[in-house]
Amino acid sequence: MNKIVSKEYFSPNVVKLEVEAPLIAKARRAGHFVIVRVGEKGERIPLTIAGADVQRGTITLVVQRVGVSSDHLCALEVGDELTDLVGPLGRATHIDRFGTVVCACGGVGAAPMLPIAEAMKAAGNRVITVLAARTKELIILEEQLRRHSDEVVVMTDDGSYGTQGLVTAGVEAIIRRERVDLCVTVGPAVMMKFVSQLTKQYGIPTVASLNTIMVDGTGMCGACRVTVGGKTRFVCVDGPEFDAHQVDFDEMLMRLRPLKSSSHPNPQHPLNSPQGGAFPHDKESDINNKEVTSSPSLGGVGEASASPLKPRDRVAIPRVRMPEQAPGVRNKNNREVNLGLTPQMAMREAQRCLDCRNPTCVTGCPVGVDIPRFIKHIERGDFLDAARVLKETSALPAVCGRVCPQEKQCESKCIHLKMGKEAVAIGYLERFAADYERESGQASVPPVAAPNGKKVAVVGSGPAGLSFAGDMAKLGYEVTVFEALHEIGGVLKYGIPEFRLPNRIVDFEIDNLRHMGVRFMADTIVGKTFRVDELREAGYCGIFVGSGAGLPRFMGCPGENLVGIMSSNEYLTRVNLMHAAEPDADTPVIEGKRVAVIGGGNTAMDSVRTAKRLGAERAVIVYRRSEDEMPARAEEIKHAKEEGVEFLTLHNPIAYEGDERGQVRRMLLQVMELGEPDASGRRSPVPVEGRTEWVDVDEVIVSIGVSPNPLIPRSVEGLAVSQRGTIEVNADTMQSSLPMLFAGGDIVRGGATVILAMGDGRRAARAMHEWLERKAQEGA
Repeated sequence: MNKIVSKEYFSPNVVKLEVEAPLIAKARRAGHFVIVRVGEKGERIPLTIAGADVQRGTITLVVQRVGVSSDHLCALEVGDELTDLVGPLGRATHIDRFGTVVCACGGVGAAPMLPIAEAMKAAGNRVITVLAARTKELIILEEQLRRHSDEVVVMTDDGSYGTQGLVTAGVEAIIRRERVDLCVTVGPAVMMKFVSQLTKQYGIPTVASLNTIMVDGTGMCGACRVTVGGKTRFVCVDGPEFDAHQVDFDEMLMRLRPLKSSSHPNPQHPLNSPQGGAFPHDKESDINNKEVTSSPSLGGVGEASASPLKPRDRVAIPRVRMPEQAPGVRNKNNREVNLGLTPQMAMREAQRCLDCRNPTCVTGCPVGVDIPRFIKHIERGDFLDAARVLKETSALPAVCGRVCPQEKQCESKCIHLKMGKEAVAIGYLERFAADYERESGQASVPPVAAPNGKKVAVVGSGPAGLSFAGDMAKLGYEVTVFEALHEIGGVLKYGIPEFRLPNRIVDFEIDNLRHMGVRFMADTIVGKTFRVDELREAGYCGIFVGSGAGLPRFMGCPGENLVGIMSSNEYLTRVNLMHAAEPDADTPVIEGKRVAVIGGGNTAMDSVRTAKRLGAERAVIVYRRSEDEMPARAEEIKHAKEEGVEFLTLHNPIAYEGDERGQVRRMLLQVMELGEPDASGRRSPVPVEGRTEWVDVDEVIVSIGVSPNPLIPRSVEGLAVSQRGTIEVNADTMQSSLPMLFAGGDIVRGGATVILAMGDGRRAARAMHEWLERKAQEGA
């Protein structure tokens, strides 16, 4: 797929690789970069594209050995394949006829500078390249740069080649002898800093490429944030090129220090422990000091339902309690906290369902699961039939049974609540049926209609996209799902920890879609790797965008860009998707001892509970409202407290301070009180004047929400987008201003639960099918 076709050593530590990547070669422009990964535990490495050959379908990458990940990449030989290659990413260099352009590059910065110099020359500029390195042996691509420059000035620190001196000496000599209209600088951050300071003195506009600080490259994690003109910008989305005179290089240099690597020789460390436990309980756990059977046999419980129960008898049955790992055990491992119901427990809970004539629980389900019917199957012991009913409307029943807020949806409509009783545990039963089917080895595949010859594309493999894909496959469409990351599953994989949603559960649900005929393409970014109009040209008659809201928000507090302050997206992506805390993974992660998580949603709970499992001695939730206003599920709050997490409510960070190395050391909290309700109905937090307090921290995880991923909205001409950056759609059909493009989930809502996103996907599938049917009839 991404085979290395040639390899050349510029020096023992600098390698040029030519890699097969026809789609990227065709779409790439000067200034674009790619993300590369080597090995299943490899880090995501950003590399600027040094060249491309559209005819050969290859791109050129120049790699310098600087650590474990780059060592692995440089060790590959001709014929080897990259594990993952995704791009092109970032905004292309603005190419125009400026006049005289100085291209100042240092070391391997010559590689990303080459396509820029070439494009600038082709646009009619006078191009002067200053090529600098410590010694002659480190000068690379000189011959190629000379072909696209009017002049090349070579500078070496030791004078072994060209003129002795730093890159700034070469640039200043040019400025003094002739007019310079623009300077472009690429290379080490410290070099770009001093080039920027020099050109600022002379009033010369200067552009700097900052791709060295990127981690993910798709705008999802926020690790690449940098201060430009006093405002936080994301390099991978807003750049990688910026006005160099506006960049805070000192802050950037501070953030470039490598993260502390993980090291866990203890085999009992949570991320060294396998996802243990056969269905339905983890055998290592101890529930009420009794052994829990993992056998799916009914054990005579069916006799309890042999004679029909009267409604009053059903109402009298107490709600089942989910078995869990003990708090003092689970906060030290990464296995699933909730252990699932036994068949006996599930059947008993199912007996509580009154089989209402007008089941209001169904109205509370965004995907319209026939809840009474699947529960009645469980009551009779027909567990496989219960799972089949779930699959009629839900593409992800085992996922929904674990992470959906049933207490705010289907269970909130249960008739038991009107009688002063607890709702039927619909979520627990959904999980039970899906898990039973998976572990039985008799998983069913929903009926699929005969192929209708029409192709549809799905952008994003999160819950909205997967739900849409499943419904369209059932209708006979050829469905292809395009995912930007190297794993299929979207937020289900990168955003939710194993202890709440094991990856094996997500993979099973995705495999079920594969059995239905759905195709998946990872490492493919619609809007970058290829455009929406190219999908249309390839024969796709409809497109559903479920690309999510992956751009993290920050508060803009003083000191917020200190080392050790990151978004929950970055933190959870490093741990969940990139296995950062495992000893054999390349991706590092900070393992703080005094960790504060800012926010009160489910993602904040996931982050703080992860920190606890990674050894935090003190893990604190900081939330500006009271606990009653927290949007997180009650179960997640309960679990966090049981695991030793502290809750510092009615507090809000207003500043951070660090040490001499730029590492965060403490945060200043404003004490809050609740005022009048805001637009959401929650009481607004108001600062208590004169009341602040300092708290010691060595890691802060910001979890205050996300913004829509801008890749699709920016790349589709004529697409109506709201001021918030969400795609505007018809609320009933999910159809956008471009008739063939439908959208749902976070990219429309700005933030949604898994089940709401799935509901959008189902609604969009139904509407797109009807729209395509009408089109076909009109064309007949």
